[in-house]
Amino acid sequence: MNTTEMKKINNWLKALIIVSLIVLPVKDNFAGNEQRAGQAGASELLINPWARSSGWASANIAGVRGLEGVFSNVAGLAFTSKTELIFSRTNWLMYNDNEAVSYINTFGFSQKVGESGVLALGIMSMDFGDIKITTEDLPNGGIGTFSPKFMNIGLSYAKTFSNSLYGGLTVKMISEKISNLSANGVALDVGIQYVTGAKDNLKFGISLKNWGARMSYSGDGLSFRDFVNPNYEMTVEQKSSEFELPSLLNIGISYDLLYMQHRLTGAGTFTSNAFQKDQYRLGGEYSYNEVFMVRLGYTYEEGIRTPSTRTTALRGPSGGFTIEIPMGGGKTFGVDYSYRHTDPFQGVHAIGARINL
Repeated sequence: MNTTEMKKINNWLKALIIVSLIVLPVKDNFAGNEQRAGQAGASELLINPWARSSGWASANIAGVRGLEGVFSNVAGLAFTSKTELIFSRTNWLMYNDNEAVSYINTFGFSQKVGESGVLALGIMSMDFGDIKITTEDLPNGGIGTFSPKFMNIGLSYAKTFSNSLYGGLTVKMISEKISNLSANGVALDVGIQYVTGAKDNLKFGISLKNWGARMSYSGDGLSFRDFVNPNYEMTVEQKSSEFELPSLLNIGISYDLLYMQHRLTGAGTFTSNAFQKDQYRLGGEYSYNEVFMVRLGYTYEEGIRTPSTRTTALRGPSGGFTIEIPMGGGKTFGVDYSYRHTDPFQGVHAIGARINL
């Protein structure tokens, strides 16, 4: 074993130690206990808003590249060559053919800084439409509407440490609002990727997501007016219970089979969720000359095949494709699409556009 290989192994061991030091203080949160389901808030942090990586079940946390890495494994952001912009639109949980529970708009921008660093900004906004305001006296509404808004803003930095080791960090600001209540918080994501193999075609990845302090709601919606006696009225303000963030740990591997202009990538990821069942994600992607790509994925968790034991609307299967058009000088324009199968809803559709400069 030569010196270069020893250095690669040492770097990988150092990275594992760093991640272990991060994970151990919060190991109690990763019990994989499904009985804790529903006890966390800010569940929008678990939704992959990007059309490319969601097409194969977010399985490729070991080999994700570029701006989409800010969701699954921020270490992949380090592979940004110069500048990347992505806009994605997701129709989350379709029903009645043309309606969705929520429409998710996501924008991301990344820029290489220096020789080995990349900075990125990502904004994810969930729109639930207009909802009627109802009261005990007016259960059918008639006094206006309100529009819930969820927004996550993430600032990421990734760095190339060597030809084999990549790492990154994301700081996310979380905002949830209705007409008279709001909650705000901060979460951290960290990730590493290790690349090896004769043609750098074997990859390993670890990412820790949504680690942060508890959140709580505040606002006028928690107060009401009451009469202590017929002659004295006072305002009573209630206190909202705190809730934890849906933290999770991903461990993944991927492998590329290369032949001339063809690439076939297989990927697998184990996800240890703190507040729902653990998941196994498998995916595959075929690429022709990195211009046309098609992908399939499947997410498995205990009981997902049986309606009586299923605890998610997502059935497991997903798929998608990409068309990447070269524009000269290394620049490309791409269109991504993904579909995620659901029950009882009519699926999740996501479409995105990306520019690499």
